[in-house]
Amino acid sequence: MRYYCDTPGRACHPLFALLLLFGLRILPASPHPQCLDFKPPFKPQDTLAFCVMYTDFGCCDSRKDRELMAKFYEIMDNFDIQGYASCAGYVQELICQECSPYAAHLFDAEDPSTPLRALPGLCPDYCSRFWLRCRSVITLLSNNTSLEGLEANQHRFCRYLELDDADYCYPHLLSNPQLTKDLGRVTANEEGCLHLCVEEVANGLRNPLAMVHANDGTHRFFVAEQVGLVWAYLPDRSRLEKPFLNITKTVLTSPWEGDERGFLGLTFHPYFKYNGKLYVYYSVKVGRQERIRISQFRISSSDMNVVDHNSERVILEIDEPASNHNGGQVLFADDGYLYIFTGDGGMAGDPFGKFGNSQNKSTLLGKVLRVDVDDNDRGPPYKIPSDNPFLREHGARPEVYAYGVRNMWRCSVDRGDPITKEGKGRIFCGDVGQNKYEEVDIIESGKNYGWRAKEGFSCYDKKLCANSSLDDVLPIFAYPHKLGKSVTGGYVYRGCENPNLNGMYIFGDFMSGRMMALQEDKVTSQWDDHEICMGQGLTCAFPGLINNYYQYIISFAEDEAGELYFMSTGVPSAASASGVVYKLIDPSRRAPPTKCQYEPLPVKVKGNLIKFKPKETLIGVTIPTKHSKLAPTVKPSKVSVTSPAPSQVTTTVSFPKMVHSLAEAGTSGKTSPATPTPASRRSTPPLRRTTPGTPTPAFRRSTPATITTAPVKSRKPTKARKGRRRKGKHRNGALRLAGQPEGKLDRGRVEIFVDGEWGTVCDDLWDQRSAGVACRQLGFGMALRAARRAEFGEGRRLRILLDDVRCQGSEATLLQCQHAGVAQHNCGHHEDAGVVCGNADSTKPSNSA
Repeated sequence: MRYYCDTPGRACHPLFALLLLFGLRILPASPHPQCLDFKPPFKPQDTLAFCVMYTDFGCCDSRKDRELMAKFYEIMDNFDIQGYASCAGYVQELICQECSPYAAHLFDAEDPSTPLRALPGLCPDYCSRFWLRCRSVITLLSNNTSLEGLEANQHRFCRYLELDDADYCYPHLLSNPQLTKDLGRVTANEEGCLHLCVEEVANGLRNPLAMVHANDGTHRFFVAEQVGLVWAYLPDRSRLEKPFLNITKTVLTSPWEGDERGFLGLTFHPYFKYNGKLYVYYSVKVGRQERIRISQFRISSSDMNVVDHNSERVILEIDEPASNHNGGQVLFADDGYLYIFTGDGGMAGDPFGKFGNSQNKSTLLGKVLRVDVDDNDRGPPYKIPSDNPFLREHGARPEVYAYGVRNMWRCSVDRGDPITKEGKGRIFCGDVGQNKYEEVDIIESGKNYGWRAKEGFSCYDKKLCANSSLDDVLPIFAYPHKLGKSVTGGYVYRGCENPNLNGMYIFGDFMSGRMMALQEDKVTSQWDDHEICMGQGLTCAFPGLINNYYQYIISFAEDEAGELYFMSTGVPSAASASGVVYKLIDPSRRAPPTKCQYEPLPVKVKGNLIKFKPKETLIGVTIPTKHSKLAPTVKPSKVSVTSPAPSQVTTTVSFPKMVHSLAEAGTSGKTSPATPTPASRRSTPPLRRTTPGTPTPAFRRSTPATITTAPVKSRKPTKARKGRRRKGKHRNGALRLAGQPEGKLDRGRVEIFVDGEWGTVCDDLWDQRSAGVACRQLGFGMALRAARRAEFGEGRRLRILLDDVRCQGSEATLLQCQHAGVAQHNCGHHEDAGVVCGNADSTKPSNSA
């Protein structure tokens, strides 16, 4: 632990209040992107083929996109060409609002306890146009029976779809600069403070000062308390009742606040999975002499969650002349060597010897040490790496890797960029200052980090500072004591769940409770700094997230997957069980849903487990509850009736680009560039354009064979539909093409509709004549080629419905050809048949559905 009052005569007053950082007032129309699963939006891994307006940022991945596309086809198959032309754009837009970054607001789903709306909230002007042109589609969009009674009354229907918060109504939210500015980026307040949230992970700990993982595939994490206890936690955050390590009888510490002695560090050998070794750093008293001790332990041979306490082997002991500045970090870097970070020996100003311990390479205090602990079962406990910088310098200790440090508290190794590996292997440390400055350093071999000559960028010992032989390395960042008085080093974020944080070095201050981030400027190699605040307003209003933490930030941590945590307490005493472990969360953007999945290796548990029960809560925020749909609503704010054209919206949204579909860009109800053309209409001429520049309706289907969406119920048409909606569902024998290459609508995997389900056709006996029947049924003049061996992908989620198809060439439908019988086959999806069609007769509509 650090003790900030190391100057004689300075008063030391602990702060006990819970830190409510930076205020929690709710801002007007505070942006709160949220998906229907009550989590932040994300950038899809794959380009969306249907809801393309949300392909850069939203709430749908490609699987969900295909499900919504299938729903679109189920609905639009009930309409003729005229109805399709009028309503396809509206249907696509309404369906795709499930993919909006603000889907939870559009569907009144900010609170998991409230039911979803049947349809997204619509702005009154848009709703009126939709009702006038396409009210016949209303009951097909949802199974909600309440919509049937509203379909005939425009006023009641549009009032039903109004939102209490009119800022979020569709489509005006797309042109609302408050909602689109910096969408998907970490938000900042006027002072540039980045808004993050936290999630409680563990609690009831006594000064938790280290959290590490074993890198063994189990994704367990181990939390050390200052008193000498280490607890093992499973990935579900349950804790084993029996301590992983208990050396409380040996560890030297006390209950008084600010005592820096105790159990200070823990790390696992890189090959712990195979050798069972781990290393600890703690304070001990031998006779009257206080020391720091670095010991090696082994895991128990009978229980993977308990250390063999009889296996301790002392690696190194160093006498401590004072009770403070004990260092405490141990870690393995990418080179496989053990690094040990010691303090300068204590008191104030490093008064030991002519130049202090830190500048004296003949002592191990105030240093970064580097030793080799591999193959040490026999002989000395460690060896000196052959490339240690002072190995051959007379009078220098060979263990020294770097010097001139005061009291480095918490260091970490950069995992490197997940893709480029840039930055991999860098060692970052926070070095606690004396009277004026705290600093962050990157540790390099043989470097002098300046103490006691310098403190941060300024001189501390002016005479020593003027020495031309000092040749010290300046920190990458330093801050004055008006911002904090005891730095806690952190980590460069390289996890998966918060992509916006990649490359940020996140650290804090023990005394002030401030959290900060550094980001390297690749051009200047300088480090830009930002303060981190807890999210204001509704920023952290997600299930499980909170917007506050206890003040005294003791340490930071990284789990096996690379996610970032920190530990803090309300009372900085080894006797106070007020310590909490928090996980840092970016509420503005998450990773795609399936990207960060991992499967932990099983853990054999002996003994009892204590289930985790969170105690902390969201403070200062009331999550809005759902109101009755027919209750009086707040009138929407005045917004221009004509929504902006696509180019206007694109310039409004800085990140990511959101394309406003053309149903509101002056061509209400028209098909947007990504609105699908039904398979049965692909041979028809383009719809007449009413607005210059409106693209011809066209669509490239991604493989709908992987869709498992249930068909939408087709209700009895009302008089209002006037024949635009065709009665009934697909005809038996209807065909469609799937898996087409981008922009190629004349080819694809053949899928057939038989007895209420879609299925594939096997290519056994599949020839040019059979392909010709299929192409003519789809509205083309001929088949250019019969495709075999799943050339257009495998329809694995559909059943194989036809096999051994043999056509004479004169059949009207593929189902009339000879075949083995419906669903009778002896083939697999790797033999799915397809076609390449051509010379289509574009004057006749197809009869495929």
